[in-house]
Amino acid sequence: MRRDLVTAAVDLFTAQGYDDTTVDDIAAAAGVGRRTFFRYFKGKEDAVSPDHERGLARIAEVFATAHPTEPLVSVVLRAGETVFDLYLSDPETARKRFALVHEVPALRDREAAMVHRYRRLFTKELAARLTDVDDGDLRAAVTGAAVVAAHNQALRRWLADGGTSDGTEACRAYFRRVAAMLPLEQAPDLEQVARRLERAARSLERRTN
Repeated sequence: MRRDLVTAAVDLFTAQGYDDTTVDDIAAAAGVGRRTFFRYFKGKEDAVSPDHERGLARIAEVFATAHPTEPLVSVVLRAGETVFDLYLSDPETARKRFALVHEVPALRDREAAMVHRYRRLFTKELAARLTDVDDGDLRAAVTGAAVVAAHNQALRRWLADGGTSDGTEACRAYFRRVAAMLPLEQAPDLEQVARRLERAARSLERRTN
């Protein structure tokens, strides 16, 4: 139902404009009532965004469940990649959403606020693990900002290339290149990181099926 409402909202915003679309319009297009809409969203601006609360929770879970011996760079990459599915699982909606965010100031401001929340969460989780490292707070802040920037850059690149299903792996690979740029301990071998990410993805898929 949440996906149906998002699809309806994005299609209506694209066809008739954000300001001219009401919550009632979105609910009717999805075949539900106004009350059902508000079970999932606080307002129409929320309906065009991915489930950021789920994305933030996924990041926190990766950090909370990571093995103590796993390199921190690997943990950071795994955490960042959990958010991609919010966008890459529905390329058509992602393309329309991308255009809307650039056209509608209210949506653009909302996305900017969410970027700040992701950056703040990464910084918090990293700072907790770098308490015994010189300039740990600074490394955490720089890494958090870099990871979120790389994530957004990878998504924009994917969308600029057409946002196709075939391009999703290239999007993830492009994001992983940030590993060599992070001010953490020595970055792990990227092929090794890729194998860990694949194993983690298969494990997550088994748990959700």
